[in-house]
Amino acid sequence: MKSILNKSARNAKFIQNQIGDVMIKKYLPHSILILAVMLVVSACAVQTNPVTGQTRLLAYSWDQEIQIGQEVDEEIIAQFGLYEDEEVESYIIELGEKVLAESHMRREDTDQQFRETEFYFRVLDSPVVNAFALPGGYIYVTRGLMVHLNNEAQLAVVLGHEIGHVAARHASQRALQQQLGQIAVLGGAILGQELLGLPGESIMNLSSQAAQLLFLSYGRDAERESDQLGVEYAAKNNYAAAEGAEFFTSLKRLSERSGQSIPSMLSTHPDPGERERRIPELAERWSEEGYEQTILNAEKYNEMIDGMMYGENPREGFVDNENFVHPDLEFQFPVPSNWQLINQPDQVVMVSSSEDAVMIFRIDGQSQSAQGSIERFVEQEGITVNSDEATVSGDQYDGYRADVTIEQEEGNLRAIISAIEFQDRVYRFINYTGVNNFDSYESVFTEVPEQFNRLTDEQILNIQPVRIEIVTADRTDTFRNLLPSSLPMDIDEEELAIINQVELDEEIEAGTTLKIPVQ
Repeated sequence: MKSILNKSARNAKFIQNQIGDVMIKKYLPHSILILAVMLVVSACAVQTNPVTGQTRLLAYSWDQEIQIGQEVDEEIIAQFGLYEDEEVESYIIELGEKVLAESHMRREDTDQQFRETEFYFRVLDSPVVNAFALPGGYIYVTRGLMVHLNNEAQLAVVLGHEIGHVAARHASQRALQQQLGQIAVLGGAILGQELLGLPGESIMNLSSQAAQLLFLSYGRDAERESDQLGVEYAAKNNYAAAEGAEFFTSLKRLSERSGQSIPSMLSTHPDPGERERRIPELAERWSEEGYEQTILNAEKYNEMIDGMMYGENPREGFVDNENFVHPDLEFQFPVPSNWQLINQPDQVVMVSSSEDAVMIFRIDGQSQSAQGSIERFVEQEGITVNSDEATVSGDQYDGYRADVTIEQEEGNLRAIISAIEFQDRVYRFINYTGVNNFDSYESVFTEVPEQFNRLTDEQILNIQPVRIEIVTADRTDTFRNLLPSSLPMDIDEEELAIINQVELDEEIEAGTTLKIPVQ
């Protein structure tokens, strides 16, 4: 639960927006999610492609693309948050503008409307390795991606790739192809293997427009074009563009490690191994055109990521000994055995092993008391109160709960809604299942809120995030032998090898800089 207060607009949504979609949609956390979405295009027009300079039929005008980007950008920032480091923020903006300056968006023969479009470069506070773009000039990289890169040249290729998606207007091209009806969109990343953990983690809180854009599959041709453009833009800045291949090697290793790699013939994205081979070939073509590609800026890049957070931030909540604990907000509650917990920015979701029951925990930022929270909730249309009563959680915190039936066209739900007053806030559990399964889950729906309590473990209360420390190898030895004897937060040696873009038994020369996680 990463943010303290819910957005008021979300609190005002009807019950289906809070819980119905979880039951209606097939909920498959940490796997590839096939989303069926309807993209309705209000108008199509002949538009200019800045990359080719040619006109073609596209789904959106350029003004519409800018507007879409602006609207969805607000959701992305609210959902995932920006990485709060002014130096990193300034760095990514400066580098992004540098790469942008060599792109088709800033060339003299490009239409004025494109040349004058402002671009925005963001670093998202997400541990997932990814980068993506929104129409109209919004480019995102995650801190998880930055930690997996070894130099500025690699980042320049990534940023160029995303600028290429915007310049070639791939979103508008794809939307036009999909306008005829319902489509299956393969959840996944533009560069990485999952999009900010969205498959099964955060889709519930995004508007349909944001979801459609984030899960938009550009197709292999568009991805290859963006790879080509990313290399071009980096090479024209004299970066060693072939270095981009090392990042795709890391992606391939991450895929193999997770067991979630997609067969190349089935994926809408080129296989990372294919891109690993192709990037140096593209870079060589620009070398033959006379562009020296010598800039790495590895030292500068390492200085930038030294101290960057790695992995999940434990201060925003994590599971410890079958309890969800939140050091910043100082509370804890039990996680039922075999239930999966998904920690989202403004709520915690727990899903039963059979995926037929859900518990949603969040702060009610609009109510002053537990009873008021429940009363406001049950006033919604379609909710029938079977019983309600005052409760006590953790033997000292006043609460209130109601047993309710929620009418749904797809089948009625039965829920226990519990609210708890704790440290001047009201917390609320929405625990529900189908009416036929309620007897099987009633006890756990009741017991989890009743065991909500203050967190008192000083070690957990004082826990700090893992951060990357840049160190220098003091001797020539294998990477494995250069690692510290113990690593924090269940990080293993192979994970570190991938971060450093080396093999575990690869010989590392004395004086080589390495990325080591510390806590």
